[in-house]
Amino acid sequence: MSWKPIANLAALRYRAELLRDIREFFSARKILEIETPLLSAHTATDPSLGSFCVEGGGSSGTSGYLQTSPEHAMKRLLAMQGEPVFQICKAFREGEAGPRHNPEFTLLEWYRPGLDDRALMQEVAELVCTVLGRLPEHTFRYRELFLQQLSIDPHDTTCGQLRALAQELVDCGDLGEDKDAWLDLLMTHVIEPTLPTGHLCFVCDYPASQAALAKVESVEGKMIARRFELYVNGMELANGYSELTDAPEQRRRFELDNQKRREQGLTEVPLDENLLAAMKHGLPECSGVALGVDRLLMLAMGAADIREVLAFPWDNA
Repeated sequence: MSWKPIANLAALRYRAELLRDIREFFSARKILEIETPLLSAHTATDPSLGSFCVEGGGSSGTSGYLQTSPEHAMKRLLAMQGEPVFQICKAFREGEAGPRHNPEFTLLEWYRPGLDDRALMQEVAELVCTVLGRLPEHTFRYRELFLQQLSIDPHDTTCGQLRALAQELVDCGDLGEDKDAWLDLLMTHVIEPTLPTGHLCFVCDYPASQAALAKVESVEGKMIARRFELYVNGMELANGYSELTDAPEQRRRFELDNQKRREQGLTEVPLDENLLAAMKHGLPECSGVALGVDRLLMLAMGAADIREVLAFPWDNA
């Protein structure tokens, strides 16, 4: 294996310029840059996220986790001081490697008290367009995409119907009785490729079962999550929420995640009592978003593989 970095000097310079531009964007809006720990006693409970466990990470010899996102710690800060904040940091996700994934990656995350998800979508568009140039914008509701592309309502269809449709359209195995897993498969393999290229494509109003840490509300008789994702040229670039502020509901969702982990044979994750205490103290009404910096750099450079923008990807680190 070569000791040499994978990304060339032009890519490294492009990354430096991108980080400078991001910081200037937030400085102009008087949004405070912060730092939070990469190693913590807690991590995301979401069964779809794999966390790296670090043995003996604490002073008492207890284990900890490399963070999949700085979300929990940033919300604790937000609960205390209530001002808009952003962070550029490393994040880690076990088992994610491929042309668009590296187990260690660079994440931009920010929170905006007083803004809902729709307003934050516009700020995300402004940031991305400062890097990629002005692009047309489209907003698609999750339900409408499934109705238009597959003639099914994701809120009302059954797991069996989704399984039959997915196995007809996609070369896949059996995902069991997890309805959201089948929806995600159809979204990534069938619907995402139909999104227009050369555009900022926002997908919003996900099913409530996919809310994660987002607010849920009733829209036209359907329970939807106030959540959005941004796609550019078929690449998922950002994931944002109108943030849940209800501590008991957040606890219920964490416990449900651990129930799913047990059912899937995965290790349970300790509930982040620090985050729950911060939410009980009072998380301001806000929206937040996480954006993949490496993927944004890929789009800016026209790179087809994340290795082209990383000095030392996982297999060369």
